[in-house]
Amino acid sequence: MTTLQDRDRTALLVIDVQNAVVEGAHERDDTVARIAGVVERARGADVPVVWVQQTDERLVEGSDGWAIVPELSPAEGEARILKEYGDSFEATPLESVLAEHRVGRVVVVGAQTDACIRATIHGAFVRGYDTTLVSDAHTTEDLSDWGAPPPDKVIALTNLYWQYQDGPGRVAQVVESAELVLT
Repeated sequence: MTTLQDRDRTALLVIDVQNAVVEGAHERDDTVARIAGVVERARGADVPVVWVQQTDERLVEGSDGWAIVPELSPAEGEARILKEYGDSFEATPLESVLAEHRVGRVVVVGAQTDACIRATIHGAFVRGYDTTLVSDAHTTEDLSDWGAPPPDKVIALTNLYWQYQDGPGRVAQVVESAELVLT
């Protein structure tokens, strides 16, 4: 139902599952394991997997902290997008990669819930994509010392409000990894 013409395919966006980003994340190991399962299912369904990595002064390209966690491995030929902003579309070739694959729906997993995940799901939706957030395959660190809710509440709130996102000609949805339909 995307508003993008002739874009009937789905892609999986794996956002910022990098060593330094998720090292202190809420339920890191379980979340990464669910992401790995979604990646394998996407590959099995011939759904393009797009790996997005934050690159900045803290996450220097090529450094250990910048690297994707060892439990996940991009396959040969899978797109890799380097970004400097929260929204994975902002000043990156992501839209071109998705257009090349005729993608009109994105499925989003990764980190951090209250930053790059939120920015990217909103960025995708306003650009006309149907946007699915996998409820148990995104995470964030504990920023409660700076006034944020605990990470489990940040994740729950993001899942709650995204299920009510709407706009003409597009679908926003929240689905658990076990219930995710990729095609």
